[in-house]
Amino acid sequence: MTNEWMIDVLADLRNFAAKQAMLELAEHLDDAILVASIEIRNQDRDWAVGVGVNDKKAGNISGTVGNNQYS
Repeated sequence: MTNEWMIDVLADLRNFAAKQAMLELAEHLDDAILVASIEIRNQDRDWAVGVGVNDKKAGNISGTVGNNQYS
């Protein structure tokens, strides 16, 4: 199973937010879709060359979005 299901879920949430006139939320979900697409593409590429998620080059990537309020 691939991680592309996350993009489908985010797209459904974005569409619902847009229909409910939650335009700022829909815009943020658009950004989340872009980030998820990049992450999935990079992960697929890394796995193809034998680099795992815990590779030292990746470092700690949690909490790197925004002002790090979640780290």
